[in-house]
Amino acid sequence: MMSRLFQQTCTLVAAAMLSFAFSQYSYAGSPAADSKLKPTQAKISKVVLLPKVELKTSLGNIVIELYPDKAPITVANFLKYVDDGHYNGTIFHRVIDNFMAQAGGFTFDFQRKPTRGTIKNESDNLLENAEGTLAMARLKSPDSASSQFFINLRANPHLDAHGARLGYTVFAKVIEGYDIVKNIEAQERGMHRSFPNAPNVAIIIEKASRKK
Repeated sequence: MMSRLFQQTCTLVAAAMLSFAFSQYSYAGSPAADSKLKPTQAKISKVVLLPKVELKTSLGNIVIELYPDKAPITVANFLKYVDDGHYNGTIFHRVIDNFMAQAGGFTFDFQRKPTRGTIKNESDNLLENAEGTLAMARLKSPDSASSQFFINLRANPHLDAHGARLGYTVFAKVIEGYDIVKNIEAQERGMHRSFPNAPNVAIIIEKASRKK
C-alpha cells in the first residue's frame, strides 16, 4: 500500500517538474513565448492564377498563358485587343520555318486592321524568346509594337535584350495546342506575292477570348 502511494507521488512530482521545465522554453505561437520576441509567422503559399487566352483558329485551338508580372504594359495592351475583338478574323500572315509564326495585324484578304498607339518595350524583363513563347512584333524602333505578335518556333536568343540593346518583348507562352502551331508552320506558302511567307490557305484566328 505504501509502495503504491510512494510510486504515485513520484509520478506526480516528475510530471510537475517536466511541466515546469517546458514552461521555461518559448516557441512560435506559444503563450509562454517572451512578449518581447516576435512570433514566427506561418508562411502561407499564395497561388497566383495567371490570365489565359484561347485562340480559336481554323486549324484548331491554341491556349496561351500570360505574364502580367513580367510584362504588365504588354499584357494589358494584348488583353485590351482581345477584349475589343481585334484579333477575331486576323490571320497568320508571316510564317518562317524554324523561326516564328506572326499574326494579329491583317485580315484574310491582307487588309491591315487599325490599331491603337504603340507601347513601351519591356524586353528587359529577363523572359527569353524560347520555343513556344509569344513576343510582340515591332519595327526597328524598340517602342513600336502595337497589336502584332509572334510565336517562337524555336529558341531565338538573338531576339532577347542584351545589355543596353532592347529585344522583342516576351509576354506569354503556349500551354495547349502547340501541335496546332507546328501544323501552321507546316503549311505551304509562296502563293501570295505581297506576302510570300503567308500560308497559301489562310490560317484564321476565328476568335480570341479570355479563358477561365
